[in-house]
Amino acid sequence: MSVDKNSIVDAVDPNGPWKFDGDVARVFDDMLQRSIPQYAVMRKSVFNLAVRFQQPNTTMLDLGCSRGEALAPLVDRFGADHHLGRDYRFIGVDVSEPMLAACNMRFKAGIEQGLVKISKFDLRTGYPLEQEEASVTLAVLVLQFTPIEHRLRILSDIYKSTVPGGVLILVEKVIGADALLDQTMVDLYYGMKRDNDYTESQIERKRLSLEGVLVPLTAKWNEEALRGAGFHSVDCFWRWMNFAGWVAVKDG
Repeated sequence: MSVDKNSIVDAVDPNGPWKFDGDVARVFDDMLQRSIPQYAVMRKSVFNLAVRFQQPNTTMLDLGCSRGEALAPLVDRFGADHHLGRDYRFIGVDVSEPMLAACNMRFKAGIEQGLVKISKFDLRTGYPLEQEEASVTLAVLVLQFTPIEHRLRILSDIYKSTVPGGVLILVEKVIGADALLDQTMVDLYYGMKRDNDYTESQIERKRLSLEGVLVPLTAKWNEEALRGAGFHSVDCFWRWMNFAGWVAVKDG
């Protein structure tokens, strides 16, 4: 999707608390490319890890699927394998109606074939998998928008719903280990945004709009939380300053 840069600026220049509304949904993928460092590298790494750990006849689940950017390459890669007797089910959940509408349109063919299911679900109220299990669960830049008091329970639910040998791929914005390092990484991150044509006013307004909405924690907290949920094999596969990604494997 090609989007005019002014439209992106309008969507990320809010006057109040951040919302995943229609304006944001319309320019979301372009906005992430300008706001997330090494965005293409991160996306490709998530896909490659998912491919490595997927298991036939299981679910691939995308928590906070937004417009389906993480789920789409997996549907393209494995969605046609049903004729080989290797069936997969692809599930994406989100709370944003505009994101869900875009996702439903994107996966229309897969939904009609019964391969893809896109639904509204709030992770604060429970977990979207009940009877089935997933070999791949994606949580890409989503837990950071979830109240802290729910995160340990969500990670525990993910672990319980993962097949042995399955994987959680978690990407989060993080804070530094101490005030000095955190400020250093934030400064460098804002420098990257300036390089991508964001003005000081836009950076500041975006920061204020996300206060209390996006609440990052330290990398150490995330790693300890993953192990506390039951994942013993945990490693960081990608990091750029105050953004990090982990792969967590459930013992076979």
